[in-house]
Parts: sequence; structure tokens; C-alpha cells
Amino acid sequence: MSDKYVSPLSERYASKEMQYLFSPEKKFKTWRKLWIALAETEKELGLSQITDEMIEELKAHAEDLNLDVAKEREKEVRHDVMSHVYAYGVQCPKAKGIIHLGATSCYVGDNTDVIIMTEALRLVKKKLVNVIHELAEFADKYKAQPTLAFTHFQPAQPTTVGKRATLWLQEFLMDLEDLDYVLGSMKLLGSKGTTGTQASFLELFNGDQETIDKIDPMIAEKMGFSSCFPVSGQTYSRKLDTRVLNVLAGIAASAHKMSNDIRLLQHLKEVEEPFEKNQIGSSAMAYKRNPMRSERIASLSRYVMIDALNPAITSATQWFERTLDDSANKRLSIPEGFLAMDGILDLCLNVVDGLVVYPKVIEKRLMSELPFMATENIMMDAVKLGGDRQVLHEKIRQLSMEAGKNVKEKGMDNNLLELIAADPEFNLSLEDLQKAMDPSKYIGRSREQVEAFLSNVVSGVLENNKELLGMKAEINV
Repeated sequence: MSDKYVSPLSERYASKEMQYLFSPEKKFKTWRKLWIALAETEKELGLSQITDEMIEELKAHAEDLNLDVAKEREKEVRHDVMSHVYAYGVQCPKAKGIIHLGATSCYVGDNTDVIIMTEALRLVKKKLVNVIHELAEFADKYKAQPTLAFTHFQPAQPTTVGKRATLWLQEFLMDLEDLDYVLGSMKLLGSKGTTGTQASFLELFNGDQETIDKIDPMIAEKMGFSSCFPVSGQTYSRKLDTRVLNVLAGIAASAHKMSNDIRLLQHLKEVEEPFEKNQIGSSAMAYKRNPMRSERIASLSRYVMIDALNPAITSATQWFERTLDDSANKRLSIPEGFLAMDGILDLCLNVVDGLVVYPKVIEKRLMSELPFMATENIMMDAVKLGGDRQVLHEKIRQLSMEAGKNVKEKGMDNNLLELIAADPEFNLSLEDLQKAMDPSKYIGRSREQVEAFLSNVVSGVLENNKELLGMKAEINV
């Protein structure tokens, strides 16, 4: 038990893998990698004061962080980057004079932010692809299972359980497209100095423009990126944070929609999220099986959707080459957006992987409404037997109203077929009418649409990302 506040995102929701990406250790080790990349670049471009011995010393201490030294130093100088420059220098006495040479704080701060966001997006992509895979299998399994569809949450023409799942699946595929685009456009800040003009490098390299032009591409390559932003102020454009969080918000919206549908279906007892043997649904009502995982998906998703406003407002309110009112907000909004998204996707994977379908309940509800939906077919059959279409239409309208009233006001079962069979205008027996009550006749092209979607769209996406497949989600609570 701690006597300090602990974020529930760390304690309850996010995976250890995602938490590590936003940990101090990951950040400060990345700072050191960036300092090494800068020193190597400067040496390779001709700065003779940087030696191989210095770089080897920096590499030797890249992983063994002396955070206690940096923490004590920061109490004195009130500057986090310079405190870590000092701490690194304590370990690397030969190289301490060239650490951070020509750079400003944003060289390590901003480049590290981009690196971590990129790695976090890759983890999000891995989990999203696995959700897509599980949903595709679910859709295929239930592609022909008729179920009552709803518009306005009122009974509508039937669909199938699998076809409904493709609606969730398609939105996640749209999110994956957005994520891939943003991932493909991630760029480092590079090393551009205090206002983005690279003035310090003009001094270091005696005004050699061609040499200075090589600095950013070389740093990007060493850090595993294809390029840096071509221009900047002191920081990379905070517009990048907006794009990243908007992708997370989009995934959250898709997850929220799916979880809402599952919650409603669980209320109808048609579909149920996983419920473990010893799980307790309610402290008071022992019989309850609450959709708590889907509810948690919705809860965390709302947080991520609202969190996307933070970088948007921050981006909009940056002044000229930079202001520092972004810093505290970024420290909260970016990591927490990713930690919450990580929890959402783990929950989605867990829920979809264990979804339980109850065909008998689905069939019972569908059959209670199917007579209303079969009325057009019944009317056509009666016309074939010599009936007047206009007369029959009015008859069915009146009888449907009567049957609906019986259900709502008298609590009776739907007796529309009996009412139609008793009317001589239709010339159809109850047996004839019951033959028309095959649900598969009313699902349209649901099965074919699922098969085509999975074959023509989803399979290609999964094949292109097959190296990401195979993960199972663990949830803490």
C-alpha cells in the first residue's frame, strides 16, 4: 500500500510494455543515445575535438544511468537536461566537454518524445491488428447466424451476428489506415538549435552549409528514422502531437461503439462478454453478470477522446518559435493517452476473444418479430393466389396494429400469423404462413457480404501484418 497517489492507468489498465515506453529509464536512455548520435555525427563531419575514445566512453555508459546524481544536480540548477548532461559527464570524464555540443534542450527532449510516440504507436498497431484478427474470426464463425437488427434500437429487418461484427471491424480498419499514415509520416526534430536556425552549427563548422545540411539526415538514420522535419522553431511542431492523439481518439471511438453494442446485446441476453467462474457481478445482487469489461472500454475510450483536445489546444496556443506552456500538458496528455489506449485494446482483445453467443435467445427474439417483417412476402404469396395487392396491404396494416396491441397491452405472443390465416382475403393457411418463417430468407446478402469483406479486404490487411499476430491480452482486474 502506497501513501502517494498512483495512477490507475499504471496500476490497473496499461501493460508493462506500454508503461516502460513512458518510463524515466526509457526517456533518459534515449537521451544518451541521442547524445551519442550527435557526437558521432559531428566527428564524422570533421570536428577534430571529438575522438573515438570519447565516443566509446559515451557508449560504455549509455545504459547505466546514475539518476541519483542527476536528481541532486537538478535541485541546484533547476534544469533537467543540464542535470543529465552533468550526470553523464561524471561517468564519462573524457567526453564530458563535448556532450550536447551545439544542441539545445529540445534536441534530446523533442526527439525522444517522437521516438517514444513512434514506438508506442507500433505497440498500439500490434494490438489493433490482433483485435481485427479476432473480430474477423468471430464474423466468419457467425456470418450466417440470423439475428434481429435494430434501427433506432427498434426491431428492423434481420441481419446476421457476423454481419453486425463487420460493422465494428470496418471502423477498426479505418483506424488502422489512419495509424499507418501517421506512423509513416513520423519525423524527428533533428538538431536545429534554439530557434530552429542551426546558428550554433554555423559556428562549429565555420559556415560550411553543405556539411550542416548533412547533420539532420545523419542523426535521423542513426536513430532509425527516414528524415527530420525540414523546418522548425525550437521544437517540432506541436501539430504532430495532435495528429498522434487524434489517431488514438479514433480507435477509442470505434472501441466505444463496439462496447456499447455488446452491452446492449448482453442486456438482451443474446451475446455476452467473458465472465469468469469466480467473478462477482454485484456486491448486493449475486445473480448479476454485468458487462464490466465493455463498460471499462467505454469509460477509458471517453477519456482518450477528450484527451485529444489537449494537444490540439496546445498546438494552437504556441507562440512564435516556442513557449513552455506545452511542457506540463505534454507530460500528462501524451503518456496518459497511450496508457489508456493500451488498456482499451487489451480489453477489446480479451472481450472479442471470449464473446459468447446464445443462438436460442437470438432465435426466440427474432421469431417474435419475424411475422411483421415477413408481411411483404406474405402479401406477394396472397397476390399470386388471386388477391388484390392494395386491399391486402391495408388488411396487413390493420392486422399488424392489432397484433402489436396484443403484444404490448395484453402481454400475448405475436399472433399476426393466426390473424392473417383467419382472414379469407389472404387464402393462406397457418401452415402455409409458418413456412414463410425461415429467418434465413430475410437476412438479404449478409452471409455473402461477410465472406466478400473478409476475403477482399480483411485478409489482405492481416497478411500484410502477419508478423504482428498471435498475441493474447492480459487484464489486471
